[in-house]
Amino acid sequence: MTLWVRFDGGFGMLSNDTIAVHAGDMFGANAPTGEVRSRADVRLLAPVQPGKFIGLWNNFHAVAARTGHPAPDVPLYFLKANSSIIGPEDGFRAPPTYDGKVVYEGELGVVIGRKCFNVSEAEAAACIFGYTCVNDITAADLFFAADPEFPSFPQWARAKGCDGFGPVGPVIATGFDPMVSSVKVALNGRERQNYPLSDMILPPARIVSLLSREMTLHPGDLIACGTSVNALPMRPGMAVDVSIDGIGVLRNHYLPAA
Repeated sequence: MTLWVRFDGGFGMLSNDTIAVHAGDMFGANAPTGEVRSRADVRLLAPVQPGKFIGLWNNFHAVAARTGHPAPDVPLYFLKANSSIIGPEDGFRAPPTYDGKVVYEGELGVVIGRKCFNVSEAEAAACIFGYTCVNDITAADLFFAADPEFPSFPQWARAKGCDGFGPVGPVIATGFDPMVSSVKVALNGRERQNYPLSDMILPPARIVSLLSREMTLHPGDLIACGTSVNALPMRPGMAVDVSIDGIGVLRNHYLPAA
């Protein structure tokens, strides 16, 4: 398994707290420069800068069972704004005019490694570059904060696209099998979510295949696979850790209002 990171000034492979710096394109031709940096001496960035940031809803059997929704045959998805993306250890705030619930959602992120359109599930598996951690933060009270004239229009993009509401990282793990791992979320060190990725309704390759029927996916595009039960509100001042064994811990800080 290889762990790729981005940092101020470049990208490379992480191993034993050192980074072998590479030149070129993470998703294409690249080669080590010979430079080695200590992880402690660099600021890690979100490991990917996607052209598209796609998120899934109702993609775990446990959630479907709890809510009574049927298991979907196709991805039920929304798009998050690219300006929502932040990296490891970065802080985020609720929008200045919002004082409602802010909810964490620890998720597996799928990073696309090659251009694909209308591909089979087997072909889709070869288009996946690797996996990362995502916190699909949500301003829950914005879903139905529409104009009273339009009460039936849930605002997914508004609720999930706020600046800083898309932490990603700390690495992209290649050669990783997500189906044998779990997603955990801790608030100030106290575990709040812990669910197996094997409970996923649509696994990563099927998600990629089905999405590619409707849109071209490009290297660096990011798909958050949805969350499971116990996605709950958090409070300003909390440290939020999303962890997946084999990928690492994505830590971010919910900052008080400025």
